[in-house]
Amino acid sequence: MASYPLPVFHFIVEWGGSKVGFTEVSGLTYEIQAIEYRDGASPEFHVTKMPGLQKFNNITLKRGIFSGDNEFFEWVNTISMNNVQRRDLTIKLLNDEHMPVMTWNVKQAFPVKMEGPSLKASGNEVAIESIELAHEGFNIVAS
Repeated sequence: MASYPLPVFHFIVEWGGSKVGFTEVSGLTYEIQAIEYRDGASPEFHVTKMPGLQKFNNITLKRGIFSGDNEFFEWVNTISMNNVQRRDLTIKLLNDEHMPVMTWNVKQAFPVKMEGPSLKASGNEVAIESIELAHEGFNIVAS
């Protein structure tokens, strides 16, 4: 039996809001910054590299706009005097049996940018809104 990589189009996002499908999730990037160090008395003429701070990019969620649905904007409006409603997110990549194969557990996410749709009189596309989230890291669970 042949084994193939998973397609990217079958996923679910649990974000603390209503159960609406997202069209896109991007920014699931994890980076470890390298620290360069050289002791002045070292006989080697190069630097030593070691792992430093972890860095996580902002995550962007995109979804179609529905009549009467304003949940992204309501979440952004929780920002007041350096306080914000933080949420844990769960992003699951699903297999053909709708079971999670990889799960990203995002910690303490909060909105930093919201973008409405591009409106065009001659357009024939679905209105898409997006929200960019800063967070305090994620872990990955492979099933």
